Amino acid sequence: MTGPPLPHYVPASATKDSLNWAELPVIDLSKASTAEGREELMPLVRDAMHTYGFMYVINHGLSPAQNQRIFDIADVPSTRIPEDEKKQYESKTWETGLYRGYKPRKFLYVDNGVQDSFEHYNIHHTVNNERDHPIALRPFLPEIRAFNEYNHFHILHPILQLLALGLELPEDTFTDLHPFDNDKSASCTWTRFTKYYPYECEEDAKGANDVWFKGHTDITTVSILWSQPVSGLQLKDLEGNWRWVKHMDNALVVNMGESMEMLSGGYYKAAIHRVVQPPGDQRGCTRLGVFYFVLAENDTKLVPLVDSPVLQRTCIVRKCADEDAPTEKEWLNARTKAFGKTHPNLPKQANGDVVEEIVKGVFTTHYN
Repeated sequence: MTGPPLPHYVPASATKDSLNWAELPVIDLSKASTAEGREELMPLVRDAMHTYGFMYVINHGLSPAQNQRIFDIADVPSTRIPEDEKKQYESKTWETGLYRGYKPRKFLYVDNGVQDSFEHYNIHHTVNNERDHPIALRPFLPEIRAFNEYNHFHILHPILQLLALGLELPEDTFTDLHPFDNDKSASCTWTRFTKYYPYECEEDAKGANDVWFKGHTDITTVSILWSQPVSGLQLKDLEGNWRWVKHMDNALVVNMGESMEMLSGGYYKAAIHRVVQPPGDQRGCTRLGVFYFVLAENDTKLVPLVDSPVLQRTCIVRKCADEDAPTEKEWLNARTKAFGKTHPNLPKQANGDVVEEIVKGVFTTHYN
């Protein structure tokens, strides 16, 4: 699809700094088109998501030019829309428990009285009504819809098939729980364009310990990030250390979220990660992110898939009793309403880095 002309978004060059990089498996998704290829990839994906909960995906079928185009479009909400129009499309996140439209800067609490320094624009994956979006973005909605469909059917579906096979379940187990275009998926999958900005003053940067987006696990089943060269994403490794995630041209960074962890009885790990300000040679740069966030259909009960032979052979970890488990929509709404607020009255762990809360009957951790 060829869309209207648009200025190219030009990011900073990749960092040359020597950083504590995470070593993540690289999955060649082109192999997933055959049963033999899926058999080869399955243990790699299974083991990656059972340990770190992160992996790279390459050969996903979109070209570097198509990658560039979606970043050009992703820059529109932050650079081509007046501030007063942005306010008309602000998300009522804490009221509705949904991500729709703009999240402005200085909305989420980071630490030491400092609020965040990034904005994002969220688009329901089916892109139903152009009047729900700012005028400058409307000419690009057909391209965004096509991008979302490609993510869903050509990237997400093979990953879900591999995850099901990793639990020795029928390969359509998870794809059946992730419809693209029906009423049951009405609130649960969306595209996000995020723009991170340097803190306005050094005092805020120090107060936030250079953190842009504090440590968290995603609400999702699967999160798909399109890699870009400004470093900032870090994951927490098995020893509790923060490691940088390195940029890979035209690759995806894929991680598991809380919903998949619950469905898999704790076998697939919701990865703890955060975003920090870039390293020295990229300091002061903005960072543009493109995401496809995926959840199961609204009424999916987030209980372990106990028919899995793998889970039957291992220790199933439940977040709560099955009869108390939330549905996907209940979990999305409750977690979204709770995230990013200050929590002065909640108990902290001994190191003071996290606070703990019961959300929708599930013991939940908020990371600083």
